[in-house]
Amino acid sequence: MCNIFFSKELTLQRVQIMASTEQEFLQKIEKHKGIIFKISKMYMDDKDDRDDLFQEITYQVWKAYPGFKGESEFSTWLYRIALNTAIIFLKNEKKRSFIGNEDFTNYKIVQDEPDHEKEEKLTAMYQAIHQLNPIDKAFIFYYLEDFSGREIAEQMGISEGNVRVKMNRAKNKLKEILQNHTNL
Repeated sequence: MCNIFFSKELTLQRVQIMASTEQEFLQKIEKHKGIIFKISKMYMDDKDDRDDLFQEITYQVWKAYPGFKGESEFSTWLYRIALNTAIIFLKNEKKRSFIGNEDFTNYKIVQDEPDHEKEEKLTAMYQAIHQLNPIDKAFIFYYLEDFSGREIAEQMGISEGNVRVKMNRAKNKLKEILQNHTNL
């Protein structure tokens, strides 16, 4: 009888720990879901593909969450997993030829007062970003999120000098694409 009671106590304790972990995870995801949304939008053209990527990133973060030790900020840890997942997801999607050149004019940015000029610029920027390779997209994402060279180096596992070179190349490619877009 004692072993059965002890086993039930351990099981109840495990369930309570799992429920606590799940609540903690959901709160952190809710707080940082903008990161996942931005990465999904940068890497996928189609809304359904963005939704799939959002779900895949959330799933991969959940799988990895027990290994999160809190040695870095949750958002920093999330960036790394989300970008790696997006790159892998994009490669898999390209293999299946699901990515198309969708017309973004139907998408609206929710604002209190419509700012058509800002909306057009944002649409053009995302269209240009979609033309970059996955690694350049990651550098542009970090740039837009105001990460320092040191933080990017840590996230990407490369030197700060290499970050500067790759960042400049990515920004120059993006500028070139945007200039070609405005010259059309």
